[in-house]
Amino acid sequence: MPKPWSLAWQDALYGPDGFYRARGGPAAHFTTATHGPTGRVLARALLRLADEHGLTGVVDVGCGGGELLTHLCAVRHGEQPSAPSLRLTGVDVGPRPDRLPHEVEWLVSPGGPALPDELDDLRDVLVVAHEWLDVVPCTVAEVDDRGCLRERLVDPVTGVESWGEPLSGEQLAWAQQHWPATATGDRVEVGLPRDRAWAGLLGRVTTGLVVAVDYGHTAATRPAHGTLVAYRSGHLVEPVPDGTCDLTAHVAMDSLVHDELVDQRTALARLGVDGRTPPVELARTDPAGYLQSLQESSAAAQLTARGGFGDFLWAFSRRG
Repeated sequence: MPKPWSLAWQDALYGPDGFYRARGGPAAHFTTATHGPTGRVLARALLRLADEHGLTGVVDVGCGGGELLTHLCAVRHGEQPSAPSLRLTGVDVGPRPDRLPHEVEWLVSPGGPALPDELDDLRDVLVVAHEWLDVVPCTVAEVDDRGCLRERLVDPVTGVESWGEPLSGEQLAWAQQHWPATATGDRVEVGLPRDRAWAGLLGRVTTGLVVAVDYGHTAATRPAHGTLVAYRSGHLVEPVPDGTCDLTAHVAMDSLVHDELVDQRTALARLGVDGRTPPVELARTDPAGYLQSLQESSAAAQLTARGGFGDFLWAFSRRG
């Protein structure tokens, strides 16, 4: 039975048998910039951001298996033992990972746009939503052959789409303001649920800095045919909301409430990440140190690469 994409998407990822509740979690299917060497470089940059603003905690919303939090612990304790301690909190739909450092607090989220009740009145914190909003389900709409923007329905078993009702009310208003589409076949991923989820997160923070980091676009770069895709076991597959694959769509980042919006290259350059290779002389004087620096410069280059992670967008919102 066809359903609106937003409902089928929510069930497929966060329902009782949803993709994010499966054994092994999303890390069994794909990696993000928070994993491996890139995660360590990103963690170092975020710690610098927190210290620059005098913040005493970091909250990672949609943190997966806690990979970024694990890196934050390792960098803070291993490289910066004299730096102020930070209270670290992870928020995700799954149970607390067994290998997560004991000092990290864990909150279980309902999934999608919803947040746990305990996440409230946050003070002096850096809140990071890294690839959270792209998996907040939203309405998918398309312009039909009469020029009408209509909702698309999907069969949760086969992925076959069909036509729904014309968009109306707040969803139509959002599309007209942020993502106007008039040509037959143009698709819109209505970002209203993402905007509301983001506003809900901001409302939980009394003082601090909130940062959304995600695949995204702005009014100047809206994709005519949308961005909804799926991943399974590291491969791009047809988006079918049957619970066996990740479903994700890029975020209209400029529609979020923000004080500043920059690409990842710019954000990380401010935080000392530039991807420059270490001097060759270091290989003679400190071979081990050279190899370590080379690995980190390679990770930094990945984080800032055009056509890759460097094209991520960072939306900053200062609270209090």
